[in-house]
Amino acid sequence: MRHPLSFILVVIFAVFIAETGSVIAQELPLVNSIEVKGLKRIEEGAVKSKITQRTGEPLSSEKTADDIKNIYKMGYFDDVKVEIEPFEGGLKLIYIVKEKPTIVRVDFQGNKEIDDSRLKEKLTITPGSISDTLLIQDNADRLRALYEEEGYWLAKVVPVVKKISDDEVSLTYQIEEGPKVKIKAIRIEGNRAISTGKIKKVMETREWWLFSFVTSSGYYKKDTMDTDIEKIRDLYFNNGHIKVAVADPKIQLTDDKKGMIITIQISEGDRYKISSIEVTGNKAFPEAELRKKIRSSPDNVFSREILRQDIAALTETYSEKGYALVTVYPDLVPDESTKQVRVSFRVEEGDVYRIGRIGVSGNVKTRDKVIRREIRLDEGDLFNSALLRRSYERVNNLNFFESVDMQPKPKPEEKLVDIDVKVKERPTGFLSVGGGYSSVDKFIGMVDLTQGNLFGKGQYIKLKGELGGRSTFYELSFRDPWFMDKPVSFGTSIYRTTRKYIEYDRKAIGFEVSFGKSFNEYLRGNISYNFEEATIYNIASDASSRVKDQAGTKTTSSITPSVVRDSRDSYLDPTRGSRNALHLTFAGLGGSNAFLKGIADSAWFFPIGETTVSLRGRIGYATGVFGKPLPLYERFYVGGIYTIRGLGFGEAGPRDENGDVMGGTKELIFNTEYIFPVVKDLRLKGVVFFDAGKAYDAHESMGDLRYTSGLGFRWISPIGPIRIEWGYNLDRKPGESKSRWEFTFGTFF
Repeated sequence: MRHPLSFILVVIFAVFIAETGSVIAQELPLVNSIEVKGLKRIEEGAVKSKITQRTGEPLSSEKTADDIKNIYKMGYFDDVKVEIEPFEGGLKLIYIVKEKPTIVRVDFQGNKEIDDSRLKEKLTITPGSISDTLLIQDNADRLRALYEEEGYWLAKVVPVVKKISDDEVSLTYQIEEGPKVKIKAIRIEGNRAISTGKIKKVMETREWWLFSFVTSSGYYKKDTMDTDIEKIRDLYFNNGHIKVAVADPKIQLTDDKKGMIITIQISEGDRYKISSIEVTGNKAFPEAELRKKIRSSPDNVFSREILRQDIAALTETYSEKGYALVTVYPDLVPDESTKQVRVSFRVEEGDVYRIGRIGVSGNVKTRDKVIRREIRLDEGDLFNSALLRRSYERVNNLNFFESVDMQPKPKPEEKLVDIDVKVKERPTGFLSVGGGYSSVDKFIGMVDLTQGNLFGKGQYIKLKGELGGRSTFYELSFRDPWFMDKPVSFGTSIYRTTRKYIEYDRKAIGFEVSFGKSFNEYLRGNISYNFEEATIYNIASDASSRVKDQAGTKTTSSITPSVVRDSRDSYLDPTRGSRNALHLTFAGLGGSNAFLKGIADSAWFFPIGETTVSLRGRIGYATGVFGKPLPLYERFYVGGIYTIRGLGFGEAGPRDENGDVMGGTKELIFNTEYIFPVVKDLRLKGVVFFDAGKAYDAHESMGDLRYTSGLGFRWISPIGPIRIEWGYNLDRKPGESKSRWEFTFGTFF
């Protein structure tokens, strides 16, 4: 390409002298006009904005040279030059450009394993783009990276530009895919303080193995490896090696070019402990109060992760009191002689901010008030990061939105923080008509019509029918979380059900009405009234006397107060927080049945990296009152996917004289789970569990438990959460199976 900078001034003065016939020794001529020639698609104003030479000013060789460079850097031109001609007693400065041609067609040749549509998704260059060499090569690198991610580490991508006319070219990416290259081995060298196994555990890059086709592991991806190198550094930093050096990986192909060996060289350096902790710059809080938030302590091994947590804790302390722009800087001063490091937290508090405007956008169906009533901050309040986070959790827990973005926007000049709440709605109506197989009810047919956000008011209505081999169930229910726009919930339902038990059948019809109110952010109370008419019939001739005594139709009129404290971050898929509930049902307000039934339920969730540990315990007690027996269908049947997995319905409880399960008047259940991601994008998780529990009859003392263990999968699918779990019976009794597969869809427990 031409770049005629060196002879510009020679041309300028030669032309000028030839035209005027005189030489000006002391003064340069004035530029009276500037013109751009050669433009076809580019706006003249865009080019002139890069020109620093001005009309009315003397001609400057430096400015003209810079202007040529600036115009050329725009990336639209193959050539830029300058000419002058006399004009009105001075000069006309003419910038002559030659535009790069336009790409009219982009295609691919040689690709077999990845089709054209996937390749085009990676391109930022399209027909109509300027034929820019750097842009063309950048897109070739993008295609190369895509092949690399798929394991084709030897793939070559060469761009070929063909001229169609002076202004048009075609672009073809010639692709040589080559074979897939599997990672045969990952070697770690130079590590002594931390084992190779621990280092590989933090890496996402893995050696190829039998199930790599499922996990997509076993192939080299540069972006993933770059992240792994940082993870290795973090691992060492968290173990006191503050001067660790991790070299870029060395890649060596096997002789057959089908495998690769990755070698990572590490220089660990010495291990440092903390010598002292300092806090400076603090005015709003005393140092003693801030030190309580700091986990790092003298004589402990330095850890970058704990340091990050300390910074977050100090920042949170300030931001909960209105300091929206507080910044905490960690200063590390290592001492080579003692192998210790002094840690100093330097606080820049900033000013106290209040909440400015709270805006809501993206909600097409959902009314603003449904979102705003979940936000725990009001305009004019002190900024509080904890309440902002809680507001996000509450809006997200509505389950009306695919995404929720709650972005604070500080306005330093006014000492205000505006909050922009942006949501993307998802369908809240659900219609399902079909059939399936349930581990409890065998073959079932189902119709489910649900609207979780009725008229955009946040109200819930559901019409459901199930017809199974052992049970039928029909229900119409409605719930309004803000009844009459007050912070009081209202719900009601009517239902009809039949079910076949081992020794009898039961049918029932009933209705329920309930009210609830929140006492604070996490604590709420509810009270419900239920009336049910139930009939026990088709009693087996060899049924127990307990069953025969309850034959016929009975009515239940009951009231159930309950208290629930729920601090889970997500109702559907919790990772932290807890749910603690106490329910007490009293039946005897009229009706045939009279009993008392209480249940205490406590579930806790603890995040460990990307995994979660869940602990749950339940205890229940029920008894008949006023001399009346406890109804069979109000007894505790322990066993199954909702209680003790690996045991059948009621198997972890008492049996009658015929050996059939009859439920207990008391229950004690413990569930421990370890939940981990399997496919993040699909929200598919795995679970390993251990269950213990049992139901007891009135004369039995609570103590001896049944034990099971197993594993399963949980999927937040488009039709709702699905559980598939396998439980192994650790203390099998006669007549029981060794293990059971069970599945369900509905709310996780």
